[in-house]
Amino acid sequence: MKNKKILTFLILLLIFCNFKLFAMTNVFVVYKIENQIITNIDIENESKYLMALNTQLKNLDQKKILKIAKESIIKEIIKKIELLKYYNLDQKNEFLDIVIKDFYLKLQLNNKVEFQKYLNDYNLTINDVKKKIEIESTWNQMIYQRYKNQINIDNNALKKRINLKKQSTYKKKYLLSEIVFDKDRDQSLNEKTKKIYESINEIGFKNTANIYSVSDSSKFGGNVGWIEEGNLSNKLSNIIKELELGNYSKTFQINNSFIIIKLENMKKEIIEVDEKKELEKMILFEQNRQLEQFSKIYYNKIRINTNISEL
Repeated sequence: MKNKKILTFLILLLIFCNFKLFAMTNVFVVYKIENQIITNIDIENESKYLMALNTQLKNLDQKKILKIAKESIIKEIIKKIELLKYYNLDQKNEFLDIVIKDFYLKLQLNNKVEFQKYLNDYNLTINDVKKKIEIESTWNQMIYQRYKNQINIDNNALKKRINLKKQSTYKKKYLLSEIVFDKDRDQSLNEKTKKIYESINEIGFKNTANIYSVSDSSKFGGNVGWIEEGNLSNKLSNIIKELELGNYSKTFQINNSFIIIKLENMKKEIIEVDEKKELEKMILFEQNRQLEQFSKIYYNKIRINTNISEL
C-alpha cells in the first residue's frame, strides 16, 4: 500500500514537471529593451487588453492584432524604464480609481463589478489594468512637471468664447474619434494619408486608430468622448461642422501633428453658463491638448536613444 502511494506521488510529480517544462518551452523572449524583456506571453496579454478596450480589434487577423500589441507594449516598457529613473511605481494611488472609472464608463459599464466581469472574458483583472494605468498616469504627471512652464493659454480668447456661448440658447456637443499621426521620414504625407484612408475603408476607423494613431486615445479605437463645441478651436469646430454623422474629415494639421477626425454623434443641450466653471474646463482642455504634444515629443526623443533588440 505504501509503495503504491509512493508510485502515485512519483507519477504526479513527473506529470507536473513535464507540464511545467512544456509551459516553459512555449514562453520565449521576443524583445529586449534595455534591461527589460518582452515575451510572447506579454504580447498575447497586451492583445487581450487592447481587445477589451476596442472590441472591433477582434475583426482583424491575428498577425495584425499581435503587431498592434507589440508596438503598444514596447511603448509602455520604454515609458516605464524612463519613469523608474524618477519614480517608485506600484504605490497606492487613489487617483487610479478615478481613471479606472473613466475606463469602464467609456466601455458603457456602470461600476467596477461589471468591469471585472467584463475583463474576465479576456482573462484580465482590474489589477492588470491598474498597473497599466499607473504607468500612463505617472507618465502624464512627469510630462506636466517638465513642461508646465511652457504651457501657453490665452485666457482672454477663452473668455470671448464663453461670451459667445452665453448669447446662444443651446450648446452643441460632439462625440468624436481621432487618428493623430506624424509624417514618416521615408514616406510623403500623401503616401501616409493614402495608406491610412485605405486602412479605414478596409478595417474601419477604430482599428485604424489602434494601428496608426500616436494619441493616447488609440487604445480606445481613437475615442475622444463628448466635447463641447465651445472647447474646440475655431479650425477644428469649422471642420466638424462640415461633417455628417458617421463621416470623417480630410487630413488637417494642428501644431506638429496630422489629424483625421470622425463625428460619431451630436447633441444639443440647454445652456447654463457658469463662467468660472466654463473657463476652468476650457483651460484644462487646452492644457491637456498641449501636454499631449509635449508627451509625444519627449517619448520620441527617448525612444531614439533606447536600445531595442528583437530576438
